[in-house]
Amino acid sequence: MSTEGNPANVPQEALTALVNTFVQKGHPRQYAEAMATSIIFQTDLDLRNAQIANLLGWLKQDHNDIYPLALDVVGKTSAEFERRVRQG
Repeated sequence: MSTEGNPANVPQEALTALVNTFVQKGHPRQYAEAMATSIIFQTDLDLRNAQIANLLGWLKQDHNDIYPLALDVVGKTSAEFERRVRQG
């Protein structure tokens, strides 16, 4: 059974392709792996931010009654995350 195209494999395939590209351009493999990992991580963060922004936009437009509650959940999540970071 082929797993090619499986969404769970996309980040790994992208990471492998980026590492190989950086190595082909002359970067040492160790640095290529770090650079590729950083790019994949940032791209994932950008995707998550876009998903939240689109979800909040949809709620505001089509479900304005629960939009303030959603903003509250997002705000509480941010506050909890920041609290955990400060605690270490």
